[in-house]
Amino acid sequence: MKILIVYAHPVETSFVASLHREIVDTLHAGGHQIDDCDLHAEEFHPVLSRQERVDYHDTAINRRHVEAYVQRLLAAEGLVLVYPVWNFGFPAILKGFLDRIFLPGVSFRMQGSNYLPALGHVRKLAAVCTYGAHRWRAILTGDPPRRCVKRMMRSLIDPRGSCTYLGHYDMNRTTAERRAAFLKRVRRHFALW
Repeated sequence: MKILIVYAHPVETSFVASLHREIVDTLHAGGHQIDDCDLHAEEFHPVLSRQERVDYHDTAINRRHVEAYVQRLLAAEGLVLVYPVWNFGFPAILKGFLDRIFLPGVSFRMQGSNYLPALGHVRKLAAVCTYGAHRWRAILTGDPPRRCVKRMMRSLIDPRGSCTYLGHYDMNRTTAERRAAFLKRVRRHFALW
């Protein structure tokens, strides 16, 4: 399977970096073809420009500034997001990726006032992330990243496809044992892809 991994953390020694390496290694070992998109290493520019917003609904030109990233998404049969949750949201670079790449004609189509999914070639979607806060705090805020992945992004892929959300909560008070257990859980999950 062709899998696009979108990784969004600026620190190579972080636990999220360890999760990213584990996912890449596990999927490689499973024989998958990996497109590893490290947004920071690639110096992805996350800001949607004025002109990009003006052109947003014009599918003939809306992808011209991000065509290479659009092609990577369109080639994927699996999509994995790896990121920290900061302030109960996506890191800015990942939010910018979604804003600039998940365009009309790419991730969805407009038919009158209806939005129709356009990522039917994606059969598997997963998010692997860390939260500084405890799970109950995320629940109290409505857990926006989880909702975005499990509802909005899930609605864009193959309706028979799978969607998994793996979150490691309470990073501010985590232990080596808890991190090791979560890495093992991530390894087991992606070994089954």
